[in-house]
Amino acid sequence: MLKNGMNFLMIPGPTTLPAEVLRAMHRPAIDIYDGPIVQTSASCHDDLKQIFRTRSGHVYIYVSNGHGAWDAAIGNTLSRGDKVVVLDAGHFAREWGLAATGMGIEVEVLPGSWRAATDPQALRARLSADRDSTIKAILVAQVDTASGVVNDIPAIRRVLDETGHEALLMVDVVASLACIPFEMEDWRVDVAVGAAQKGLMTPAGLGFVAAGPKAHAAAKRANLKTRYTSWEGRRGEADYLKYGGTPPEQLLFALRAALDMILEEGLEQVWRRHAILGQALRAALSAWATAGDVELNILEPSQRSDAVTVFLVRDGRARQLRELIAQSCGVNVGLTIGDIAGNGLRIGHMGHVNAPMILGTLACLQAGFTALGMRFGPGGLDAAAQVIGDAIKR
Repeated sequence: MLKNGMNFLMIPGPTTLPAEVLRAMHRPAIDIYDGPIVQTSASCHDDLKQIFRTRSGHVYIYVSNGHGAWDAAIGNTLSRGDKVVVLDAGHFAREWGLAATGMGIEVEVLPGSWRAATDPQALRARLSADRDSTIKAILVAQVDTASGVVNDIPAIRRVLDETGHEALLMVDVVASLACIPFEMEDWRVDVAVGAAQKGLMTPAGLGFVAAGPKAHAAAKRANLKTRYTSWEGRRGEADYLKYGGTPPEQLLFALRAALDMILEEGLEQVWRRHAILGQALRAALSAWATAGDVELNILEPSQRSDAVTVFLVRDGRARQLRELIAQSCGVNVGLTIGDIAGNGLRIGHMGHVNAPMILGTLACLQAGFTALGMRFGPGGLDAAAQVIGDAIKR
């Protein structure tokens, strides 16, 4: 009814593609052995190191989504029969564990909650009990888009240091890279796995693995790598070898445009923008939840992500609400998945997102509550506008 005009894609990925990124792809195929594609490839690798915040690490680009990058991270660092511990706080660390299981890794899931971040003290107890150092890696998602949680990666690193455990720290940053602070070098993360289609504002199809010195040392012993995934094979002199074959030219041109936009804005400012918009969205939902049918999924405010927000709909009308605002207002949000499938909605606020998109999405949600006769507390839109106004005033 009111959806004519630009639709808002507010799902947790893929995210809105900037016009600059779309234009960058609109060019013919070119020579892969020399000239612009080689220069573009080199600059993307160099600038991705800035995005991952690593100086001593190396970034590998795979023609894949994040799941393919998971496989590459596992295959280059582990061997069949090795044990890893997955820190459970949602859907995607578990999924990474399933990928490892399929490759012959022994996977132990450290139980957690879909409503809270992983508990570093539970990890401390598990590592302290591992006197024979059978655990070779810890797998954790910094942000889980199914639960809306952000895990405390520095705290997890401290547990490894304080217990003296030598397990690799492997972090999924698919939903956090270029959205919230991530400091691979300073936090001493050994492997970080990302993808192009969220904070990096690029079409799905590129996966990234950033590997530090300890991960490269482990790669010398690992026996699960294939010729395609092998880091060693991707460090040859010929540029196309970085991709295991023909480089994904148009995706690299898109990535280059996206990186230019991020670096022009400034990575810290990108983080700040996401923080303000996430705070505004949560302020509205918190106000609505005071007397209504909605509730933020993550209970502790400090554990709520600035990249995706998940809220529960108590009366079972999440799907109806989602369909109503999509069909009537042109705002697309995601349904909850995994253990809370269908019980709420997921709002992605990452990448090419700004204040009008957040405020518009919130206004359409409130309109949907009204149309469906749902209960909600007062002042949600005012609370969101106050957050944004305070940020502008500074």
